[in-house]
Amino acid sequence: MAMLGRFWPAVQGPDEPWDCQYHPEAARRGETVGVQPGDGIGSYIQAWRHRLPPVDVGLPAGAARRTRGLRREELAAFAGISVDYLVRLEQGRATNPSAQVLAALSRALQLTIDERDHLYTLAGQAPPRRSAMATHVPPSVQRLVDRLADLPVAVYNPAWTIITWNAAWAALMGDPSAVSGRDRNLIWRTFTGKSTRVRKSEGDADEFETNAVAGLRRAVGIYPDDPRLRQLVDELTQASSRFAKLWADREISTTGSTSKTIVHPQVGPITLDCDVLTVAGSDLRLVVYTAEPSSPDADRLRLIQVIGLQELSARDHPA
Repeated sequence: MAMLGRFWPAVQGPDEPWDCQYHPEAARRGETVGVQPGDGIGSYIQAWRHRLPPVDVGLPAGAARRTRGLRREELAAFAGISVDYLVRLEQGRATNPSAQVLAALSRALQLTIDERDHLYTLAGQAPPRRSAMATHVPPSVQRLVDRLADLPVAVYNPAWTIITWNAAWAALMGDPSAVSGRDRNLIWRTFTGKSTRVRKSEGDADEFETNAVAGLRRAVGIYPDDPRLRQLVDELTQASSRFAKLWADREISTTGSTSKTIVHPQVGPITLDCDVLTVAGSDLRLVVYTAEPSSPDADRLRLIQVIGLQELSARDHPA
């Protein structure tokens, strides 16, 4: 990956689509065992679940485990689906998972692109177009998100819809799993007045809006045939006169502040550096917040993470 300036244009990658180039870690774990030609989607999910070492998803190594690979409840948690639904998928009692579920399982199982496409085919869904906007998080990037546990990290697609994030991000910015659909898109939230923890002056807000629209215009230029981008632009134009004006201005070049002030509901304001990195050969954006070492903001960030872990534990183990 290469670090870019905040909202700078992505460096042109190789001609081959990015999702054919990423580190094929899953392929090196060995072939999919225990699956015969003609087996359904459940056999593949189970085989891939057994193949994935727990340490590769950030779980502690060395613990006594009766199950090879991931347990069902672990995979269900990583994919954001219920354990009961995963059981029905593996047993062949649920045979038509949605594209959203398939994408989540592909990420959680750290499938290669070929494996992901086969999963979609088994489920009777058309695999994602490789020439379209990237939405599949490479296993190497997912590991990076998982292992940077002390830093708030999230991955966005080229339209600035959040795809995946770690616990530190959820603690700082609010848990994205609490919202769905358009409300996971940063640009949509900005121009439709949705709540945000980022505090901006009027000038900062104007600059951010200009940058956001310019970034979306670049994405449309790179993926002109992607209907999701066109639909987003159409809906934003209808929903916001401010967006419509900025879109008509055709601004491309952008600048932006490297720091942001986030107002946490329990800790209060915290000022952090915000860096946007791009995945080599793609337009996926990795957003990382960091604090100056040994600063009061670094102490506040650690406190926010502790509060986030406590809240997560309270949700998982209600009184």
